[in-house]
Amino acid sequence: MHHRFVSRTLVVIAAGALTLSGVSAWAQGRGRGTVPAAPGTPPEVTAIRAGRLFDAKTGTILTNQVVIVTGDRITDVGPSAAIPAGAREIDLSTATVLPGMIDMHVHLVGQGSLPMSTLIALQTAQRGLNAGFTTMADMNSRVSYLTVDLRNAINRGIVKGPRLQVAGPAIDPRAGGPVQAPSEISDESFANDLGVYSADDARRAVRKLKAYGVDFVKIYATQDFVGDEFRVFKPDGTMVNSPSLTAAEIAAAVDEAHRLGLKVACHAYGGEGLTSCISAGVDIPMHGPEMTDAQLNMIVQKKLMLGITIDDLINLDPGDKKITCGKVSRFTLTEGVFKRAHAAGVPLPFGSGRGSAGEGIMSVGGEASQFSWMTKWGMTPAEALQTAFMVAADSLNYKWGSQIGSVEKGKYADIIAVSGNPLTDVTEMERVKFVMKGGEVIRSDIGRPAASLSTGR
Repeated sequence: MHHRFVSRTLVVIAAGALTLSGVSAWAQGRGRGTVPAAPGTPPEVTAIRAGRLFDAKTGTILTNQVVIVTGDRITDVGPSAAIPAGAREIDLSTATVLPGMIDMHVHLVGQGSLPMSTLIALQTAQRGLNAGFTTMADMNSRVSYLTVDLRNAINRGIVKGPRLQVAGPAIDPRAGGPVQAPSEISDESFANDLGVYSADDARRAVRKLKAYGVDFVKIYATQDFVGDEFRVFKPDGTMVNSPSLTAAEIAAAVDEAHRLGLKVACHAYGGEGLTSCISAGVDIPMHGPEMTDAQLNMIVQKKLMLGITIDDLINLDPGDKKITCGKVSRFTLTEGVFKRAHAAGVPLPFGSGRGSAGEGIMSVGGEASQFSWMTKWGMTPAEALQTAFMVAADSLNYKWGSQIGSVEKGKYADIIAVSGNPLTDVTEMERVKFVMKGGEVIRSDIGRPAASLSTGR
């Protein structure tokens, strides 16, 4: 059965399953104003009283603000914003109100069967939304295009979920690890390979991705293993950074993607692969734990962003240190790169690298713990928060920075709230109490019981 048919069918099945599993209040809409208005009905107006409001552009806290939401958009903000007669009021006067968070590097798809992967991707996305991440970018859906269908199902109102931009399957000729040689020669040896063996192949792969509806192209430019012996590191602490694509192949993929209106993200830990990505002008080089000063200077000169993930590397730290006998890990190397890039003024959009693993669900939504590491590594709390707002919004395709990333007139009403002040305790972002996406209240633990997606939160 065709993957996309299966994905669409399962998204609908998943919606029904969620309705039957105890979260129907969220899936169907809870409370006045959470169910979309009937055609021809004037959009509902909501007034949010914000005791504290984080200004994502200046990094400051404003007090005693009123946010007017009409339909799915913010129509006024300010201390004296007029509340229209009949408007629903939401009292967040004791809370800190912020824009919805953006995680521009997640992996929603696990390694299980396609039906299980679809169900997990849906629930993983919803867990993230429930934790305040109203927008996510999926940066590799492995061997299917189910994230394209999931994005479309959310956009069409079939299921609830965050705003999504998706890369679909990555251009990844390195595979995910050592591959058993097939008994017969087959092009299926590399499960996640779009068949890129030349510059022309790279253009062909990008055109295929575009035709199937992706928003980003994701390239894996370095191979992180050698045979079956070394994984990421050698015992002496040397990192494995074998280039998996040629500079010409990467340049062709980037040129074709930009010609077709797609952005490009590039996984590379260092070496030739990272240099090729930066030279080709990828929009977001990612990771770079072995980034040299020369490579960082190229990023600065080209005015690129750098997608440094932190949260996912914490889980990989023990394994890396076991291989290197405690000498080094991707996590420890990333600290140095993060500090150097921040000092150089490189924009660092929030990206956790979290996602689904196998047929279980990792805690997408808990990646807000990354803010604490950012402040430990030299950012102020305000700078750390800004990475998940305007910086991340500007990293997305289609100029989404004009639509999300700040609580501002004309933008989507993607709004969250926490009880305390995250500028004095950034861990408040791990305890989001209120979530609104496009004017719809997703959950509220402030003033009334939560309409929560996750039974674990």
